[in-house]
Amino acid sequence: MGTIALNGGLEKTAFFYRSVVGKKVMMAATGCVLCLFVLGHMLGNLQIYQGAEKLNHYAALLQGLGAGLWAVRLVLLACVGLHILSAYQLWRLKLDARPVAYLKKATVATSYAARTMIWSGPIVLAFIIFHLLHFTTGQAHPDFRHGDVYHNVVAGFRQPAASLFYIAANILLAIHLYHGAWSMFQSVGVNHPRYTPWLKRLAKVYAWVIGAGNVSIPLAVLTGLVK
Repeated sequence: MGTIALNGGLEKTAFFYRSVVGKKVMMAATGCVLCLFVLGHMLGNLQIYQGAEKLNHYAALLQGLGAGLWAVRLVLLACVGLHILSAYQLWRLKLDARPVAYLKKATVATSYAARTMIWSGPIVLAFIIFHLLHFTTGQAHPDFRHGDVYHNVVAGFRQPAASLFYIAANILLAIHLYHGAWSMFQSVGVNHPRYTPWLKRLAKVYAWVIGAGNVSIPLAVLTGLVK
């Protein structure tokens, strides 16, 4: 009986995910997890302003989690994969619904963030891959030292090209987060004329905080504020 109930539950879940609503809910759920991670990751990185000892101690605490850290990484990787898959499938469904483009496209009131979601997402993904190679594994770093995160950040951002790439990518990330943060509420049915404007304002503040916090670090290194 337990096996039958489990199989029935899996079938219902799969059927729900195959629907447009299911894919939007999946995007919202995984997006929420990733938004929380981005905020926590930024707060951890901002400890660079407290000096090398503070930042390296924080990094050592994370590494000390061992299997727990890898479990978190796998969850985040799964969320990224499901988020991208859901976005791609929704995009394909949209194309299939109208395979022939409009002869005359009417201008619809929408935000710049919403219009750029389709290409800002892949760029942010490319940035994440480079970020891992740059500061986690070290293959893309000019002078990588295991365990010395402070040195790796300063040495990495002393390269103007790398810093400019980070700045541009984090601006796009903030734009992506702004639209994604408030639209995920719509995806799960939280939409009302009274509080939707407040959700948009909250999403804008969140995106500004993430963008400003992340961009400040390469700028601080380039200007000599962090040495």
